[in-house]
Amino acid sequence: MSSQKKRPVTLTSADREALLKVTATGVHPVSMVRRARVLLALDTSVGQVDPGEVIAARLGVSGETLRLVAKRFAETDGDVWTTVGRKKRATPPVPSPVTGEVEARLIALACTAPPEGRSRWSLRLLEKKVALMAEDGEDIPALDHSTIGRVLKKRSFALI
Repeated sequence: MSSQKKRPVTLTSADREALLKVTATGVHPVSMVRRARVLLALDTSVGQVDPGEVIAARLGVSGETLRLVAKRFAETDGDVWTTVGRKKRATPPVPSPVTGEVEARLIALACTAPPEGRSRWSLRLLEKKVALMAEDGEDIPALDHSTIGRVLKKRSFALI
């Protein structure tokens, strides 16, 4: 059974115009334009819709793409922009090792006196100190010097 019979796509004239605008003008991500074209091709409000295989061949997508776009349209209760837009991730792919506590510890460490023989802290020195602290079992992860620099820059902290 095709996705058109299970989940028919019926667009309003305003939605149809907006999707036509997305596919014809402006700068939009290719995936958004592709999903907009799929929705326009699956639209039953303009009359008879071609079979899925014909639409897939004409648009250069797979039948699975047709099914997934129709499914997402049905799940969003006909919200066109949620259907064609990018889905926001719930969580990042890799959680950041830098938490608020780690940031505070880094800034506190950078505020201390530099090692003997040095006039100030450098990012490389901070990296080595953090690595030593992590090895000693303190609750701070070993961080790269570029990560330390980003944290300090984010908080407008200058190593002087």
